[in-house]
Amino acid sequence: MIHVVKAGETPASIAGYYGVSISRLLFDNQIREAGNLAVGQALLVLLPETIHSVRTSETLEEIAGQYGVTVLELVRNNPFLLENNMLLAGENLVIRYQREAEGAGYDTPRVLNGYLYPFAEKYVIDQSMPYLSGMYLFSYGFTPMGGLVLPENQSGWIALAKSFGVSPVLVLTPLTERGTFNSNLVSQMVRDPQAQETLTNNLLVQMQEEGYEALDVDFEFVEPADRDLYVEFVRRMTERMNAEGYPVSVALAPKVADDQPGNVYEGVDYRALGEAANSVLVMTYEWGYTFGPPMAVAPLDQVRRVVDYAVSRINTQKIDLGIPNYGYDWRLPYERGISRARVVGNVEAVELAARTGSEILFDEQAQSPYFHYRQEGREHVVWFEDVRSMSARFGLLAEYGLRGAGYWNLMREFRANWLLWNATFQTSPARGV
Repeated sequence: MIHVVKAGETPASIAGYYGVSISRLLFDNQIREAGNLAVGQALLVLLPETIHSVRTSETLEEIAGQYGVTVLELVRNNPFLLENNMLLAGENLVIRYQREAEGAGYDTPRVLNGYLYPFAEKYVIDQSMPYLSGMYLFSYGFTPMGGLVLPENQSGWIALAKSFGVSPVLVLTPLTERGTFNSNLVSQMVRDPQAQETLTNNLLVQMQEEGYEALDVDFEFVEPADRDLYVEFVRRMTERMNAEGYPVSVALAPKVADDQPGNVYEGVDYRALGEAANSVLVMTYEWGYTFGPPMAVAPLDQVRRVVDYAVSRINTQKIDLGIPNYGYDWRLPYERGISRARVVGNVEAVELAARTGSEILFDEQAQSPYFHYRQEGREHVVWFEDVRSMSARFGLLAEYGLRGAGYWNLMREFRANWLLWNATFQTSPARGV
């Protein structure tokens, strides 16, 4: 259930209304101060179907076996176990939750992937790991001759992913040795077969040595003149990787037509890339962005237009929907070319609304929450994501029969999102991407 907070309500009154544990309501929604709610805030209320009261000396393995579930399922339903897996006698564990979303489109297991940078905070990443299929480590770059530019400290993340049964995925981007993005590298690479051969060989060695299980190609701003060459690059890469047992995914800019103008779109051939790769991630976010005017990051009406186009060109079982795990805070008035929005986490946004006494509103067309507040005499507007906006996106997966979802990115807290996913879908254990 999703509960929208009204004036005068408290966590205790809401928990009492639904007959659920107040401690779990606070924990699941990451409410750090019990009385600190914002009017209009959306709370995830999970309704247990089966609860087990822990007996002295019982283990998670014993409890899981008693109910015919896995230990991982217990952790998904009781994420506090990630922070403390010492069971106490009399403690309640949720074995199963009631499911609201059932029927056609919801009963199929879905792939759930997410990106992270190596400098992510481990305690934040831990919160998402039980629910994922794949962890996409951003980012490996390359030189014009096909050498690899390596990120730092990738091995620890690979080990963490595998400890949860999550596939670690190597993400390849046009990143230079100086750590900057250079789209010219894409043109140089797709026009040089020898460099491609060298790059592929280097990738295979790296993947085998580090224990990666798949490859993700994330090239943006592909030149229109390189459109077909880019497709051929992905096709060759997929053939070589598949021969060694590695699936390949490719990230796609959010197009709505074959001939859509713009340097982000013209070099991207949905149909051909969908055929060349094993799967695709449609990057359905960044309508609201750092330098743009205030608006939802992923307005549902715009996302739907992209999905309508994508399913007309690509097999639905190859498509993952891109989902943002962040929002933006704009200082008003917005001035084109001058204003710069600040990135905020979704939990952080709600805490800001509560702290400033702001009412959270919900845009029905965009299916996204927002609020206004004042700071140092200036008005601000914040657009972010909550369990209502996520539920709307999950509905698209079921409606269109998409393979799954991919999050940009995992590096900000949003526990209620993972719990909502867990209450809506089964995560596919599919290897790789």
